[in-house]
Amino acid sequence: MGERPVVYMVCTGNAARSPMAAAMLRSLDTRQRLDVRSAGTLTVEGHPMGTRTRSALARHGLTDHAHRSRQFRAADAAEADLAVVMEPLHLHWMRRNIPEAAPITGSLRRLARDLMPPQGGSAVHDLGQRVRDLELDGLAPEAWEEIVDPGAGEQDDFDRCSDELRLLVAELYRRLG
Repeated sequence: MGERPVVYMVCTGNAARSPMAAAMLRSLDTRQRLDVRSAGTLTVEGHPMGTRTRSALARHGLTDHAHRSRQFRAADAAEADLAVVMEPLHLHWMRRNIPEAAPITGSLRRLARDLMPPQGGSAVHDLGQRVRDLELDGLAPEAWEEIVDPGAGEQDDFDRCSDELRLLVAELYRRLG
Protein backbone atom coordinates (compact mmCIF):
# COMPACT_ATOMS: atom_id res chain seq x y z
CA MET A 1 0.00 0.00 0.00
CA GLY A 2 1.25 3.51 -0.83
CA GLU A 3 0.89 6.63 1.24
CA ARG A 4 -1.77 6.70 3.88
CA PRO A 5 -4.87 8.78 3.12
CA VAL A 6 -4.85 12.10 4.98
CA VAL A 7 -8.03 12.81 6.99
CA TYR A 8 -8.48 16.18 8.70
CA MET A 9 -10.94 16.70 11.53
CA VAL A 10 -11.92 20.37 11.53
CA CYS A 11 -13.87 22.53 13.99
CA THR A 12 -13.79 26.21 14.87
CA GLY A 13 -10.94 26.69 17.34
CA ASN A 14 -9.33 23.24 17.08
CA ALA A 15 -9.77 23.05 20.82
CA ALA A 16 -12.59 20.56 21.50
CA ARG A 17 -14.54 18.77 18.77
CA SER A 18 -11.83 18.25 16.16
CA PRO A 19 -9.05 17.16 18.55
CA MET A 20 -11.46 14.76 20.29
CA ALA A 21 -12.63 13.33 16.96
CA ALA A 22 -9.05 12.99 15.71
CA ALA A 23 -7.93 11.19 18.87
CA MET A 24 -10.92 8.85 18.58
CA LEU A 25 -10.24 8.08 14.92
CA ARG A 26 -6.57 7.42 15.63
CA SER A 27 -7.51 5.04 18.45
CA LEU A 28 -9.73 3.03 16.09
CA ASP A 29 -7.10 2.95 13.35
CA THR A 30 -4.88 0.46 15.16
CA ARG A 31 -3.09 -0.55 11.94
CA GLN A 32 -2.34 3.13 11.21
CA ARG A 33 -3.74 3.03 7.71
CA LEU A 34 -4.83 6.69 7.96
CA ASP A 35 -2.90 9.89 8.59
CA VAL A 36 -5.32 11.64 10.97
CA ARG A 37 -4.84 15.34 11.67
CA SER A 38 -6.92 18.16 13.13
CA ALA A 39 -7.24 21.89 12.52
CA GLY A 40 -9.67 24.75 12.93
CA THR A 41 -11.34 27.49 10.93
CA LEU A 42 -10.64 30.26 13.47
CA THR A 43 -7.82 29.27 15.78
CA VAL A 44 -5.36 30.72 18.21
CA GLU A 45 -2.30 28.81 17.03
CA GLY A 46 -0.30 26.60 19.35
CA HIS A 47 -2.64 26.21 22.31
CA PRO A 48 -2.78 22.83 24.06
CA MET A 49 -6.02 21.00 24.63
CA GLY A 50 -8.08 22.43 27.49
CA THR A 51 -8.85 20.64 30.75
CA ARG A 52 -12.49 19.94 29.88
CA THR A 53 -11.53 18.45 26.50
CA ARG A 54 -8.83 16.29 28.12
CA SER A 55 -11.32 15.09 30.75
CA ALA A 56 -13.93 14.25 28.11
CA LEU A 57 -11.35 12.22 26.17
CA ALA A 58 -10.16 10.48 29.32
CA ARG A 59 -13.69 9.15 29.85
CA HIS A 60 -13.06 7.13 26.67
CA GLY A 61 -9.57 6.07 27.73
CA LEU A 62 -7.89 8.51 25.34
CA THR A 63 -5.24 11.21 25.59
CA ASP A 64 -3.45 13.50 23.16
CA HIS A 65 -0.69 15.35 24.99
CA ALA A 66 0.93 16.51 21.75
CA HIS A 67 -2.12 18.42 20.46
CA ARG A 68 -1.62 22.10 19.68
CA SER A 69 -4.31 24.14 17.94
CA ARG A 70 -3.65 25.04 14.33
CA GLN A 71 -5.42 26.79 11.48
CA PHE A 72 -6.66 24.83 8.45
CA ARG A 73 -4.94 26.23 5.35
CA ALA A 74 -4.94 25.75 1.58
CA ALA A 75 -1.76 23.64 1.90
CA ASP A 76 -3.67 21.28 4.20
CA ALA A 77 -6.46 20.96 1.64
CA ALA A 78 -3.92 20.17 -1.08
CA GLU A 79 -2.64 17.12 0.79
CA ALA A 80 -5.94 15.96 2.29
CA ASP A 81 -8.12 13.18 0.98
CA LEU A 82 -10.96 14.13 3.31
CA ALA A 83 -11.79 17.08 5.57
CA VAL A 84 -14.42 16.27 8.19
CA VAL A 85 -16.17 19.29 9.70
CA MET A 86 -18.45 19.54 12.70
CA GLU A 87 -21.15 21.98 11.56
CA PRO A 88 -22.65 23.79 8.56
CA LEU A 89 -20.73 27.01 9.38
CA HIS A 90 -17.49 25.11 8.80
CA LEU A 91 -18.72 24.01 5.38
CA HIS A 92 -19.55 27.61 4.50
CA TRP A 93 -16.14 28.75 5.77
CA MET A 94 -14.31 26.14 3.66
CA ARG A 95 -16.24 27.00 0.52
CA ARG A 96 -15.61 30.72 1.00
CA ASN A 97 -11.98 30.65 2.18
CA ILE A 98 -10.50 27.48 0.67
CA PRO A 99 -12.78 26.61 -2.25
CA GLU A 100 -10.42 23.88 -3.47
CA ALA A 101 -11.29 21.97 -0.28
CA ALA A 102 -15.04 21.96 -1.03
CA PRO A 103 -15.08 18.66 -2.98
CA ILE A 104 -13.39 16.80 -0.11
CA THR A 105 -15.19 18.47 2.81
CA GLY A 106 -18.24 17.01 4.51
CA SER A 107 -19.80 17.05 7.93
CA LEU A 108 -19.11 14.18 10.28
CA ARG A 109 -22.83 13.44 10.48
CA ARG A 110 -23.24 13.33 6.70
CA LEU A 111 -20.11 11.26 6.11
CA ALA A 112 -21.06 8.79 8.85
CA ARG A 113 -24.37 8.39 7.04
CA ASP A 114 -23.48 8.65 3.34
CA LEU A 115 -19.87 7.64 2.67
CA MET A 116 -19.87 4.28 0.96
CA PRO A 117 -17.58 1.67 2.54
CA PRO A 118 -14.95 0.25 0.20
CA GLN A 119 -16.10 -2.62 -1.95
CA GLY A 120 -14.33 -5.97 -1.87
CA GLY A 121 -12.09 -5.73 1.17
CA SER A 122 -10.67 -3.07 3.39
CA ALA A 123 -8.89 -0.79 0.97
CA VAL A 124 -8.70 2.83 2.10
CA HIS A 125 -6.73 3.69 -1.04
CA ASP A 126 -9.94 4.49 -2.95
CA LEU A 127 -11.07 6.99 -0.30
CA GLY A 128 -10.51 10.03 -2.51
CA GLN A 129 -12.77 8.61 -5.23
CA ARG A 130 -15.48 7.59 -2.77
CA VAL A 131 -15.42 11.10 -1.30
CA ARG A 132 -15.60 12.72 -4.76
CA ASP A 133 -18.53 10.44 -5.63
CA LEU A 134 -20.55 12.13 -2.86
CA GLU A 135 -20.33 15.47 -4.72
CA LEU A 136 -20.09 17.23 -1.36
CA ASP A 137 -19.41 20.65 -2.90
CA GLY A 138 -22.87 20.60 -4.49
CA LEU A 139 -24.79 19.80 -1.31
CA ALA A 140 -26.43 22.50 0.77
CA PRO A 141 -25.37 22.28 4.43
CA GLU A 142 -28.30 21.39 6.67
CA ALA A 143 -29.04 22.07 10.33
CA TRP A 144 -29.07 18.34 11.25
CA GLU A 145 -25.36 18.16 10.42
CA GLU A 146 -24.29 20.26 13.42
CA ILE A 147 -22.43 18.82 16.37
CA VAL A 148 -22.90 21.46 19.03
CA ASP A 149 -19.72 23.16 20.19
CA PRO A 150 -19.24 22.52 23.92
CA GLY A 151 -16.67 25.33 24.14
CA ALA A 152 -18.65 27.73 26.33
CA GLY A 153 -20.20 24.95 28.36
CA GLU A 154 -19.46 22.95 31.47
CA GLN A 155 -17.80 19.54 31.74
CA ASP A 156 -21.14 17.78 31.14
CA ASP A 157 -21.39 19.52 27.75
CA PHE A 158 -17.91 18.29 26.79
CA ASP A 159 -18.76 14.79 27.98
CA ARG A 160 -21.99 14.69 25.95
CA CYS A 161 -20.14 15.97 22.90
CA SER A 162 -17.43 13.32 23.31
CA ASP A 163 -20.07 10.58 23.62
CA GLU A 164 -21.75 11.79 20.43
CA LEU A 165 -18.43 12.06 18.62
CA ARG A 166 -17.43 8.56 19.70
CA LEU A 167 -20.48 7.04 18.00
CA LEU A 168 -20.14 9.11 14.83
CA VAL A 169 -16.39 8.57 14.52
CA ALA A 170 -16.84 4.82 14.96
CA GLU A 171 -19.36 4.79 12.11
CA LEU A 172 -17.14 6.96 9.95
CA TYR A 173 -14.20 4.64 10.58
CA ARG A 174 -16.29 1.66 9.53
CA ARG A 175 -17.09 3.48 6.29
CA LEU A 176 -13.51 4.57 5.69
CA GLY A 177 -12.60 0.90 5.37
